[in-house]
Formats: sequence, C-alpha cells, structure tokens
Amino acid sequence: MADWFDQAARQHGAFEVNLVDLAEMALPIFDEPHHPRQQNYQHDHTKRWAASVDSADAYVLVVPEYNFGPTPALVNALNYVYNEWNYKPVAFVSYGGMSGGIRSVQTTKLTLTTLKMMPLIEQVAVAMVNQHLDNGVFKPEPVHEEAATPRPCRRPPGGACRRRHESAPARRSGRSHPGPPERRNRCPDPRG
Repeated sequence: MADWFDQAARQHGAFEVNLVDLAEMALPIFDEPHHPRQQNYQHDHTKRWAASVDSADAYVLVVPEYNFGPTPALVNALNYVYNEWNYKPVAFVSYGGMSGGIRSVQTTKLTLTTLKMMPLIEQVAVAMVNQHLDNGVFKPEPVHEEAATPRPCRRPPGGACRRRHESAPARRSGRSHPGPPERRNRCPDPRG
C-alpha cells in the first residue's frame, strides 16, 4: 500500500517524497527519560526519528486498521517526538475490512491534534483490502487512483472567494436565528 502511494506521489511531480517505513526505523517502545517536548533526546534512534520528522513539511500516513484503531507502532512513533510534528498537515491512506481503515484514521486524529498537527479531510480509504491484493501487491481500482490524485484549486488566480454565503436556515429544533453573528456571511475560505 505504501509503495503504491509513494509511486503515485512521485508521479505527480509537485512533491519531494521520502518514504519512511516504521519497521526500518525500528523504534523500541518509548524509552526516553525526558518528555519529548523538551527535545532532550538521549538515544540515537530518537535523534534519527526526530530529524526525519522535522525534515518534512507534510505527511501522508499509510495506516491499517486493527481492532478499530491504529497500530501500536504508529502510536509509539507519534509519541516519540512533539515539537517536530507541530503545525504540519497530515493526510491518510487507510486500509482494512469493511471500514477501509476509517476508524483507525479517526482514532489517530485524536493524537495528531494533540501534537498540533493539521489532519486533512481528504484521504484514500481502501475497503476489503484483501480483494485488491495480487501476490501481496496492492492493485488499485480507479476510485483509489482518483482519491490519491490532488485536486486543483477551484479559486481563480488572484480572485476572491465567489461562493454565495447566506445565513444558515433555522433548524427544525426551533432555533429561530441562523447562528452567532460572527459566523454569519463569513467566507469559509480563509484567503478571501
């Protein structure tokens, strides 16, 4: 799965891609004596991991789902460092059974937001992954290829947000106003 997405990202050409395999990183269960926020790393494996995380501008996590959640190796790797993750966007390629790994992604997002990362909504989710494997190699369907392809910005260059913004209608719950004034007629696009 990771190899497929790695190739898709490289073919796009707009990104410098560096595939990091947690198995190759071989992080033991967290063993630093100091909190990661202090960045007082004592072990070489932590220093290598911190440098790897810090060097990236954004991440795509390839995550399977086990028992409705992420793998312990991923949670351990996320918890090893703190500042190196801060304020960086993260997207997902998930896979599993019926859910396509979505439950794993949702659980992982709790940790990511605590690390001050910015999870994106867009993701590739592969349901029933075993049906898409040929001798252990992922064979994507068109829907997977499309989900892995970045979408161009729909905003015209130099143009303002042209969406029509109206106050939300009152809900059936009897609410008679469209919400707080600061949320009315506000463009959802922070650029315009």
